Amino acid sequence: MLVITHPACLGHDPGPDHPESPQRLQAVTQALQAAFGDSLRWQQATPAKYGELARVHDVQMIETVMAEQAEPLRALDQDTYASPDSAEAALYAAGAGVDAVDAVMDGHASTVFCAVRPPGHHATATAPMGFCLFNNAAIAAAYACDRHGLERVAVVDFDVHHGNGTQDIFQAEPRVAYYSSHQAGLFPYSGLRRDRGVGNLLNIQLPPGSGGFRFRNVWADEILPAIEDFRPQLLIVSAGFDAHMRDPQADLMLDAEDFAWLTTQLRQIANRHAGGRVVSLLEGGYDLQALAECSVAHVGALC
Repeated sequence: MLVITHPACLGHDPGPDHPESPQRLQAVTQALQAAFGDSLRWQQATPAKYGELARVHDVQMIETVMAEQAEPLRALDQDTYASPDSAEAALYAAGAGVDAVDAVMDGHASTVFCAVRPPGHHATATAPMGFCLFNNAAIAAAYACDRHGLERVAVVDFDVHHGNGTQDIFQAEPRVAYYSSHQAGLFPYSGLRRDRGVGNLLNIQLPPGSGGFRFRNVWADEILPAIEDFRPQLLIVSAGFDAHMRDPQADLMLDAEDFAWLTTQLRQIANRHAGGRVVSLLEGGYDLQALAECSVAHVGALC
């Protein structure tokens, strides 16, 4: 089991009291080290190259994120801010996903967890948004298709918020299928069941207050069979843990065992169709204790 991270990801500082703080990543890495010790292999990410970003983002979007700044904070949208070190952090977060794809495709690891920030799944082809600068999962998926020639990549998203950016990028790309459960009526107010793309999208909205029983049934009855039918050659997971009952940003009632259960199901699908290959990237999760517990449960199931 390989974990890819980089200290540069701590340099992104969206401001005091912002939920997406550097302490999130510190909580995750410290919890993984305490729980697994030497049984995990750790690797430092390399920064994403321009061509890897440009597969999914337009030139103006890339220039917006990468612009040099002297001021402490620069607003990219109503709740997304850049600090002087944010561009570097975003490059390493995106690069970690690319490195992880290479690791699983070249046989250096079967499962990889990218402990990185800023998160990515709200970033669209044209704009950073929702705490996200570059779309890390989308960059990894596009790289897997173009660099490694894969024809069926599944992006699986269990963050409590819909990954509107990932859907936006791939809705007309049949090589990449996007599967998501997320809370209904929550930012970014997207991800409807009727969204089908070119037959490569499946979104299930969960009512506020939904717990593990409903969550597991939705995945077992609808989403997991759809992923199975797609027969993915690689699974890429947008691993957000803000559906936990203690998270302040949402109203679902999951616990760490629910995330471990789903991760186990996804790994079994990967074993059947993808040679066991799973690349997971950290997305949301804003209660530090819950984030740490869920990350340990998720990585434990990946192991």
